[in-house]
Amino acid sequence: MRYALIAALVGILSLVIAGEPVLLFNGKDLSNWHAKAEPKMGTNKWTVGSPRLAADTSKLDITGPEGAMVNPAAKHGDSWDLYSKESFGSCRIELDVLVPKGSNSGIYVMGEYEVQVFDSHGKAKPGPGDMGAIYGANPPPVNASLKPGEWQHYVIDWQAPTFDAQGMKTGNAKFVKVELNGILLHQNLEMKGPTPGGVTGKESSTGPLMFQGNHGAVAYRNIIITPLP
Repeated sequence: MRYALIAALVGILSLVIAGEPVLLFNGKDLSNWHAKAEPKMGTNKWTVGSPRLAADTSKLDITGPEGAMVNPAAKHGDSWDLYSKESFGSCRIELDVLVPKGSNSGIYVMGEYEVQVFDSHGKAKPGPGDMGAIYGANPPPVNASLKPGEWQHYVIDWQAPTFDAQGMKTGNAKFVKVELNGILLHQNLEMKGPTPGGVTGKESSTGPLMFQGNHGAVAYRNIIITPLP
């Protein structure tokens, strides 16, 4: 009981001294985002609108002018990744994601550490490439995925790596917590290095938020980042 109370007080204190939340996407345009050019792939197809599953449930239709960041890529290699102009260190990331049937994306914290986004609904035992996995590092312990076309909610508490004055790393990055649809998937998962496919492939004290866009259709909305101490 005593330790539970201490943990609760620490959590409350962390929230009190956290920075101001940043709404990273305004629901109207992509002015705060860069496309990561892929010369050997298609073209940047990210746009803004109201997505829903198409008649072909592996694709997305856009029904309105505002609301979400939508990548209507028809197949692997049809579009590009997208990353924020702003950079962050330790932070809490909250967002909604919509995945069509069989599609694949990823949330790259600081542009380098991927939380997998994948249509894994109904899979009995999720693996390292399924929804909620830390790609290449740790599979989710349970399948928390909703059906294709439903909005799903991630909460990611992140601790950035630390460096000394000479640029030498003094502490590894850590996924303090990863929740999907209210279910805890990872806790205090230390990262010795970045996962594949990031913005630079290198670690630093801050970095952008990146969404993988070169693997299929996906949509994101309600993207809030709260800096943490």
